Amino acid sequence: PKRRKLLQELGDQKIPFLGPSDQGFQQLWDSSYSGLVLRRSCSLPAELHGQVQAALLTLRSKGCLLRDLVRIRDRDVFTAVSRALLGEPGHTYRYLDTRLFAIPWHSEDTEVKGQNCCDADLRAACKALWELNTFFCSDVSQLKEGDRLTQCAKAEVAEAKQGKEGDTESKHSEDSKNSEGGDSESRQSEEGDTESKHSEEWDIESKHSEEGCSGSKQEGEWETESKHSSEEGESSQVKPGDTSAAAGPEQSEGKFPGWSPKAGGGDTSTEPVGLGAHGKPVAQLKHTLSDYYIDEKKEQASGQGCSQPSPPQVCTGPVKFNVTLLNYMDPAAMSQLKEEPYYGMGKMAVGWHHDENLITHSPVAVYSYSCYDDKGESGEGGSGEKTCWRIGLKVAWDIHTPGLMLPLESGDCYYMRDDLNSTHQHCVLAGDTARFSSTHRVAECSSGTLTYIQSRCQEALSNLHTDPETGSHSLLTLLPTTLQHCEEIHNEVEFEWLRQYWFQGQRYTRFCSWWTRPMEQLEKDWRLMETMTMLFLATVEEEGRAGEGRREMAETLLSALTDRHQQRQTWRDRCHSSLAQTLPPEEAPVDRPFWGVDDPNMPLPFDLSEIINRVESLLWRM
Repeated sequence: PKRRKLLQELGDQKIPFLGPSDQGFQQLWDSSYSGLVLRRSCSLPAELHGQVQAALLTLRSKGCLLRDLVRIRDRDVFTAVSRALLGEPGHTYRYLDTRLFAIPWHSEDTEVKGQNCCDADLRAACKALWELNTFFCSDVSQLKEGDRLTQCAKAEVAEAKQGKEGDTESKHSEDSKNSEGGDSESRQSEEGDTESKHSEEWDIESKHSEEGCSGSKQEGEWETESKHSSEEGESSQVKPGDTSAAAGPEQSEGKFPGWSPKAGGGDTSTEPVGLGAHGKPVAQLKHTLSDYYIDEKKEQASGQGCSQPSPPQVCTGPVKFNVTLLNYMDPAAMSQLKEEPYYGMGKMAVGWHHDENLITHSPVAVYSYSCYDDKGESGEGGSGEKTCWRIGLKVAWDIHTPGLMLPLESGDCYYMRDDLNSTHQHCVLAGDTARFSSTHRVAECSSGTLTYIQSRCQEALSNLHTDPETGSHSLLTLLPTTLQHCEEIHNEVEFEWLRQYWFQGQRYTRFCSWWTRPMEQLEKDWRLMETMTMLFLATVEEEGRAGEGRREMAETLLSALTDRHQQRQTWRDRCHSSLAQTLPPEEAPVDRPFWGVDDPNMPLPFDLSEIINRVESLLWRM
């Protein structure tokens, strides 16, 4: 009801947004988007640029960047961006019911450690991105309160010579600091035709973090078009290149290249801070759903499959980014990217979202690289105007505060600090060139590392005794709480790890084999847990066992089996969906782990219906 009322009051109006050339931009940045910091391309070491950009091109040429099949509202959709996860060995990153398995940084000599899991070119690429990660960890930790923009040294010298005029320009250039607050992450905004369409879209934002879902209508996933025309979207957008040819050196060095301020009394299509598209003061519509949003997020915390999610961790001390999610998109390969629906910012590559599954208040660091497309052609230069990539930011669930839009030049970096990611949303607005982003995060990995799930396996298997002479198995304790704990771990191993891996994680094995042996061992442990479930069932069906204790065990088993049966069917449907069948064989999901009917060691069938019926009948007789 609160969301519907908000959208009804907003109606067909557009919320204002400000770009670098708009009056009040700097003030808006300082007051409402202070957690965003831009590091200009020319302030990074040239050698680091070269290594990182070569690494990204290597990953693309090897085919390592793949589109993900993610889950939204009980249906699968492809991400618009292609991606790969790099990070600490054994780390994973989970978003939109999809677990990504990190290709390790290769920050050390892996051959010495006996882990030669990929070729030399890929190792070098991974190590270059680790170098970037190390730079970000140090740089973000050194930022002081109030830092917004890291200028180029060259621009600073020019400003010193220009005296007062230069000081004024550096102030304007700070406007640029607000670069792309969002990364090529996700795209799931589902625009509709009317207010009810908007209502559904805001509803989606409250449930998901839009980590890259496809927004291209060519996928057939998003049925409705955005009602807002491209003309409407462009009318309030400052176009790069309009006056860049005439811009002097002062304008191009210290400020956004290709962006110039509007002449006084010129274009007013982007209203200053208070008016909507039809002149109605947005202040009259002052509503915010921030509290509602935060409450809903708390309710949906899932703990990545943990039976008892631990309290959220809060980022303190030096920053240590443990993963980077690499994204790649070529707008020329996409058809009909959707218009940004609330502000008219232009075509979106990535819809409005929060980055999810991060340590609370941890920063996000993003490196942006606009480049040649897959055919070796560049969108930069040449005749005609070229649109650069931009980032849009808005305060979550707030139609009173204007949005912020910033252009990104190739090689620019931006940081989202403090609570910006949790209190604001960001989107990525497409340029004309192909683009990579390397998005470095402090992923919440309390239940997302190989070490964690291996320890969980040992917890469960500690209740299994194996006779050293006969090899026969038995359960050490039949306490219902212990049995329930083991079955919860069983489900976690199968559905949060094995099926996630075989659904998409195994695609990367042809590039890097690091996960192969650990997943083989995890599957062996899972088979032993299947044996434990079979022993549990035999105990429940054993005649003569005390009635009350037997009933409690039967109820515990029934709950675990029912959950397992439902999840197995969901994963089977996903693996055999029409969308999954469009993938090439090397990327297609695998319906595994699965016990074949001819497997002599088969403890339990895939379809648990019959066993569930047996337990239900037993409980009924009790």
